[in-house]
Amino acid sequence: MQKKLKLWDAIMLVMGSMIGSGIFIVSADMMRNLGSGFWLIIVWVITGIMTVAAAISYGELSALFPKAGGQYTYLKEIFGRKMGFLYGWGLFTVIQTGTIAAVAMAFGKFTAYLFPALNDAAPIFQSGEFKITWIQILAIAIILLLTYINTRGVQSGKILQNIFTGSKIVALLGLIAAGFILVESSHLAENFSLGFDSFNNLKKDITGNFLKEGWEPIGGMTLMGGIAAAMVGSVFSSVAWESVTFVSGEIDNPKKNVVKAMIYGTSAVMILYIAVNYVYLNAIDRDSIAFATNDRVAVAASQNIFGSAGTIIIALLVMVSTFGCNNGLILAGARVFQTMAKDGMFFKAAVDNNKNEVPGNALWMQGVWASLLCLSGQYGNLLDMISFVIVLFYMITVFGVIYLRVKQPDLERPYKTWLYPITPIIYLVIGSVFCILLLIYKQQYTWPGFVMVLLGLPVYYFINRNQKGTQSS
Repeated sequence: MQKKLKLWDAIMLVMGSMIGSGIFIVSADMMRNLGSGFWLIIVWVITGIMTVAAAISYGELSALFPKAGGQYTYLKEIFGRKMGFLYGWGLFTVIQTGTIAAVAMAFGKFTAYLFPALNDAAPIFQSGEFKITWIQILAIAIILLLTYINTRGVQSGKILQNIFTGSKIVALLGLIAAGFILVESSHLAENFSLGFDSFNNLKKDITGNFLKEGWEPIGGMTLMGGIAAAMVGSVFSSVAWESVTFVSGEIDNPKKNVVKAMIYGTSAVMILYIAVNYVYLNAIDRDSIAFATNDRVAVAASQNIFGSAGTIIIALLVMVSTFGCNNGLILAGARVFQTMAKDGMFFKAAVDNNKNEVPGNALWMQGVWASLLCLSGQYGNLLDMISFVIVLFYMITVFGVIYLRVKQPDLERPYKTWLYPITPIIYLVIGSVFCILLLIYKQQYTWPGFVMVLLGLPVYYFINRNQKGTQSS
């Protein structure tokens, strides 16, 4: 593969793939689970520590296996083909494609702020609960456009990524500055005082809907359940940084630059995320965060900062953010499916590069499936269910660092994990607590995604049965 991506490009890919629509939305649901600005920031800090610890640990594996496929390659090389396939299966069926669909739909929904006719228009097709709207069509158009641009070569995708990621970083920094300079009455002390000494949660009425009144102090294990449920949102907003490992084969000096890109990129994004949440807590009160219309807490905060222009400002920012985010996800994901195809574990057509030296067929397969997920309307539910599985795969991969140190201590390691074994252990402990608490308190986020990944087992055995039959003949 051609080494067309430099360190800066790799950092932009990490940051651009991470920053999508989540940071503008998830804090509303997080506040409903936590009830306090103090605990909101604590959860973001925990997620930041998790994310950076994982990135530091992945660095050792990226230097050991500096080739396309990234996390899929690490899992396959360390734990065997079956584990690699299950990750790749999950990535194609929902992790990568579901995220692409969700981010594209966020682009469509925020575009409707600027063009209300998109929201007001009658569905193109409707049969019972199933319907196809113009927003879905716009989301699909964005996916197909970005897929086409990326089939034109790495250079096209790289330029687009750098422009849009740079733009949204500058815009976020501007929002953070304005959030403290232009706000006339700060709510920071008020939001932090709530729940500093005790945990606050929302009462629900008999229909299960949250009541605006009646935040009551509770504690103990309920706090743990609230933190776990809130972390589903912060974790969703903080994934996809590993996308840079998928394109290792096209990064200049991957043994050094992939490591640096992951660590610098994840650290910068988590600092931005925490700062943006401080802006929310400074600009609006707790109830305005928790009960923001359609969970668009960034819009509510921006209206308090910029007045009536706030809605347009945030809509434009989210459009830029989601467009750039999807470009990074589309660029990177196809490389995994091409690598799987070379290993005989994906469609054979995905093996070849096109005339522009990029995996054109793999890009279109990914784009078509993500488009179908947009039409299904189930991408949001799928992503909720898969958060548990994403963290499980992160944990297995981080554990791979320790496993290889024990099994192959003499292996030449161009980069060694900082503060080993403390760093991977930090991730494994936080990840384990998160998964256990979800299993206890929020089972709807756990077993469906786990079952979805396990459905890949019969597919794996079918593929390998065919391969054995070919070999014996």
